[in-house]
Amino acid sequence: MRGPMGAVIGRYPPSDGSAQMGSIIRHNRKCRDLVFLVIFIAFWVAMIVNSSFGFNQGNPLRLTYGLDYKGNVCGDKHAKPGLHELELKYWLNPNQVYLSGLKDNQFKLANARSICLMDCPTPSVDSLSWVCDYPDGDIRLKMGDWIDRNYDYYEFLTPEMRNTSLQLQGPCYPVIFPSVNVYWTCQFIARPSNVSLRHWQQMGGVNINEDIIIDKSIHKAINSRASVFKRYMADIGKAWPVLIVCGGILPLFLSVIWLLLIRHFVAAMPWITVGLFNILMIAVTMFYYLKAGWIGNDGISPIIGEHDPYIRITGRELHHIRVVAVIMTFIMVVAVLTSIAIVRRILMATSVLKASHVAAKVIGEAQALIIFPVIPYTILAIFYMFWFSAAFHLLSSGQVVQNDCNLNCCAYDLVSKRVNCDHCCGYSIHYTPHIGVSILFHLFGGYWATQFFIACSSTVIAGSVASYYWARGETSPEIPFLPVFASMRRLARYNLGSVALGSLIVSFVESIRFMLESIRRRIKVGGTTPNNWFGRAVYHTSRFCLMCIEWTIRSANRNAYIMIAITGKSFCNASAIATDLILNNILRIGRVNVIGDVILFLGKLCVSLSTALFAFLMLDTHKYKSAHNKITSPLFPVLVCWGLGYVVATLFFGVVEMSIDTIILSYCQDSEEHQGTAQYAPPLLIETLNDQNEMQRLTQGPQSNSLDV
Repeated sequence: MRGPMGAVIGRYPPSDGSAQMGSIIRHNRKCRDLVFLVIFIAFWVAMIVNSSFGFNQGNPLRLTYGLDYKGNVCGDKHAKPGLHELELKYWLNPNQVYLSGLKDNQFKLANARSICLMDCPTPSVDSLSWVCDYPDGDIRLKMGDWIDRNYDYYEFLTPEMRNTSLQLQGPCYPVIFPSVNVYWTCQFIARPSNVSLRHWQQMGGVNINEDIIIDKSIHKAINSRASVFKRYMADIGKAWPVLIVCGGILPLFLSVIWLLLIRHFVAAMPWITVGLFNILMIAVTMFYYLKAGWIGNDGISPIIGEHDPYIRITGRELHHIRVVAVIMTFIMVVAVLTSIAIVRRILMATSVLKASHVAAKVIGEAQALIIFPVIPYTILAIFYMFWFSAAFHLLSSGQVVQNDCNLNCCAYDLVSKRVNCDHCCGYSIHYTPHIGVSILFHLFGGYWATQFFIACSSTVIAGSVASYYWARGETSPEIPFLPVFASMRRLARYNLGSVALGSLIVSFVESIRFMLESIRRRIKVGGTTPNNWFGRAVYHTSRFCLMCIEWTIRSANRNAYIMIAITGKSFCNASAIATDLILNNILRIGRVNVIGDVILFLGKLCVSLSTALFAFLMLDTHKYKSAHNKITSPLFPVLVCWGLGYVVATLFFGVVEMSIDTIILSYCQDSEEHQGTAQYAPPLLIETLNDQNEMQRLTQGPQSNSLDV
């Protein structure tokens, strides 16, 4: 059995005289779980090395823009020739585009000859327009002059060049089909210009296929899963001002306001939180409906810039945001009904308010607790700037290699002055398996680091609050002048290894759940889901059990951090002590913890939903609808802002959350050491946790109350 903890965390020695009287939470501590601290440091070194690979090999422009036939990224000012502001990918040869759309043909669209333009060409109304290759060789035009001439230098061609152009081998190609800018790619519209076709035929040009396949081939490439994923990642990069404002500054401001409100208006906060949560859920859902095009005319469109209003083109992004709108509708209905159902419980849960009063008093005494989360917030902000930048470079760190094709892709070479059929295949970005491993490693590292900083914040708060509890809330010379900084010093000196272990366990379990969920989705897509009732029951039960395990580990970790801050034990020992205390006092503290956690969770959701709502508003401005900065879909930037807002809210709400939990666990230990009577607890807390009528109401529910009446 473990001995009395009063000698460890109290002002007075135990009755057996086994310890000398010492300062509060100051005793013979030593470094714990050092192995895991070394592992964490080694992991950070590996993260830096992994990120340096991404910074060296990656180019985030690849996430947005395509490659031309030379392997250059459109819009890259360092390319040869310089392609600054030439961001649109355009396929020169319409017959190659047609061949790539045929099912029985091996020609791929990636091998069709493409260049980068500033805008998508349209056929002339009274003549034949041309788009010519980048000027080179005998075509002595600068890139600026080539752009000013609308990419047309057909009049400068020699007879041989004109003949090869009529064979669709360049260097100039006719503009027969109108095209529109769809996600920085010129999407052909299968409605050829009759005037342009007639001029082309009169000049003796080869036959040009006019089938709708030419439209579908490009559309299929634009809406491939890889292309959509790259655009989503590029959206996050383009929306970095939104992430800073809505994912960083706004949740900081809202969280501080919430802490100040709960300090002065404890009784009203549950009602304010529940009501605001419902309003925000409805507002965010309505914004999804707006962007899905179900309300008003502001649905997202894949077309960039001005275009013919009769042209209708849809993309996967619109389908995805409509799916999310349906999911949000379901969540909104469940959330509203659930909040209505718990209103009666909130009315009866006066114990939660009393415990919050005690926590608010502690926060008022240790005012540094309110501003302390700014420290981990700043560290996380710097970390996320580095992490997101490295992530974008890793995602775009594939090698640009020329495709291996044995097909006829001959084109006129202005330098060699002849038609070249060798090495005329297009270029693609080749991703090796180790890049995928690097990305997964980076994702895991980001999640582990986030959990680590949150755990550090929780441990510091727990140590600060425990200082006041075990001094009976009095001003004592044994309490450090700044308990927050004293708690930070103890954490940095003794307990970083224990915090690294706890955060690693959460990250590991979450990673397993993520992998199993990915496997489940693949099985579902593959149509191999169990058909019998037993298989389906096991299938869904396993998901539920894994979620319960994750929740249990998170809860156990939080209580372990409290005992680490108080006792200085290793993570496993602290977790065992916390679990023992909770099991021995489950009826006494359960009602406070459950309802209190629900209200605090709703508060975090209020902050994160507010950030999502403001992100929608910022992304709806002209800046993010224009050609260069256009966001293909607000889905991912909003989700990232929501996630960042939740992390920031967790840091600040942890002040109240950890204060309540620390006070309750300290009370339980205090009671155990003094034969069921807490010696150090304030009167309001004793009244709260010993209120048998309150316990009966919460355990039996409203029906038994009505019977008693």
